[in-house]
Amino acid sequence: MSDRKDSPTKEAFIGNTSSSSGNDFSRPKTAANGLESYRSQLFSDLDSLDTVPDNRGKWQKFKDSFKPMNLNEDDGIDLSELSEMEKAVYATAKHPLQRSLKNRHLQMIAIGGSIGTGLFIGLGYALSQAGPAGTLIGFTLVGSSLYCVVQALGEMATCFPVSGAFSAFCSRFIDPSIGFVIGITYALSWLISLPSEIIACAITIQFWNSSIDPVAWVAIFFVAIVIINFFGVRGYGEAEFVFSMIKVVAVVGFIIVGIVIICGGGPQGGYIGGKYWHNPGAFHHGFKGVCSSFISAAFSFGGTEMAGLAAAETRNPRVAVPKATKQVFWRITIFYVVAVIIVGCLVPYTDNQLLSGTTSEDIAASPFVIAINNSGIKVLPHIMNAVILISVLSVGNSSVYGCSRTLAALAVQGQLPKIVGYIDRAGRPLVAIIITDTFGLLCFLVASGNSDTVFTWFFSVCSLASFFTWGMICLSHIRFRRALYVQNRGLEEVPFKAQLGVWGSYYGLLINFLLIMGEIWISVYPVGSSSASVTTFFQNCLSLPLVIVLYAGMKTYKGQWSFFYIKAKDMDIDTGRRELDIEVLKQEIAEERNRLKNSPLYYRIYLFWC
Repeated sequence: MSDRKDSPTKEAFIGNTSSSSGNDFSRPKTAANGLESYRSQLFSDLDSLDTVPDNRGKWQKFKDSFKPMNLNEDDGIDLSELSEMEKAVYATAKHPLQRSLKNRHLQMIAIGGSIGTGLFIGLGYALSQAGPAGTLIGFTLVGSSLYCVVQALGEMATCFPVSGAFSAFCSRFIDPSIGFVIGITYALSWLISLPSEIIACAITIQFWNSSIDPVAWVAIFFVAIVIINFFGVRGYGEAEFVFSMIKVVAVVGFIIVGIVIICGGGPQGGYIGGKYWHNPGAFHHGFKGVCSSFISAAFSFGGTEMAGLAAAETRNPRVAVPKATKQVFWRITIFYVVAVIIVGCLVPYTDNQLLSGTTSEDIAASPFVIAINNSGIKVLPHIMNAVILISVLSVGNSSVYGCSRTLAALAVQGQLPKIVGYIDRAGRPLVAIIITDTFGLLCFLVASGNSDTVFTWFFSVCSLASFFTWGMICLSHIRFRRALYVQNRGLEEVPFKAQLGVWGSYYGLLINFLLIMGEIWISVYPVGSSSASVTTFFQNCLSLPLVIVLYAGMKTYKGQWSFFYIKAKDMDIDTGRRELDIEVLKQEIAEERNRLKNSPLYYRIYLFWC
């Protein structure tokens, strides 16, 4: 590491990026420059370790990997001169997570990373409550808002591939208390998903063999997920690449088979077309039914934002994140909207199998399996069940990743105990992973007959978490764009621009607010009931009072009651960039956009969508 004689002051950290001669952005802020020089040198040193002979034995290497990451703190930043907000921004940028994810990992995480029970089984509940048209409207509405969310997140994550991603962006561009609330609720949603998904694995296995105690399967899958995540981010990336590839092929295969069956090519024969849209009908329970599909859609789409969270551990986020962001459009269109249409044509919402699932993980409630069974195909249900098993295991794997990285990011921002942010020499947030895995032991509740009731109340804690998270990502993007404008900075220094711009974020924020309102309405007045239900409200919306308590508690603790804690003119829009020189970055971006402008039309269209 290079030695530095002068330590920048707080003013230098916040400092004005314009010089006396005008708007000169040739150098970023002093702290950002010192930080990025430090990080560049740090990871250069880490990469060079591969070429240095290491005579340690394998067991010794394994033991040493759990030791804390050795960092040279003398990077030219005097932390005592910085405010809490500035320290948090600095810490998320500095957090030494391992940069091992390749472009192919991020692409598959974006395309199929979170396809699981939410789509394969949860879609059945939405169909039974809303009918085919109501479910399609609900999924399309949620999907359109999520497209805007991911575009906004992609723009910010490409600029600032920092630890914690959107929770850090909320703290940085809105309010640290908002960042804390979003981080905690997001981590809780994955924390609760982990044991639930492991139980779902055991239940799925019973499709073939119900004589073995599900506790045995729970133990096997729990150990498998723990081992995968202890291989670090590379292990997670490779596992998700394989899992996602299988899920993508399966869903595409189901869509093709579904179209054949709809057209009369199944063993049972006979043209189906859209008859189930006429009898029993396209809608069920009217507008309430549509609103009831929102939560199912949220659980199905949940995890799409994972690509933004993984940006901090990606080798080249400037290339990988925009590509992953663009893939989300195809994921929403093909894997959700088209799949919903196919299922709606093959399974009537009055189907007894659809309504007889005993738990939220019951394979009997999967409309995909029901559709194939009803068509008379004998082998495919077993194949589809195997895909569901892989999907559930994949989501369990993602649960550990998403929760541990979010907890570690909150810790380095000073919002959780410092020990939670511990990073070992393999770049793993070790303590956060252990916390997540420990909570995963709740999967052994499968031995109890009340596990479904327990998890119903657990999920009520995070039922609206996705809508809160997505809405705040949009607001963070709006505030980031505002900071660029107020500080006389432009989009010429933004490597990837959200395709719908800031107006897409306004749309995403509005839709997510309306989705929350719709869910509250049908929770107070449930589908099929004209009277209010307190129990249903808390089962569906317990996250709402939780958010209020967390926000008010953090505000009280910090003694900061203004909503926009940091003004746009004072926002740090440099720290966390991997590019060291803003002027060089602007020149590179300009050259890239000029090359694209002079490219053939077909190539420009391809890059816009892919």
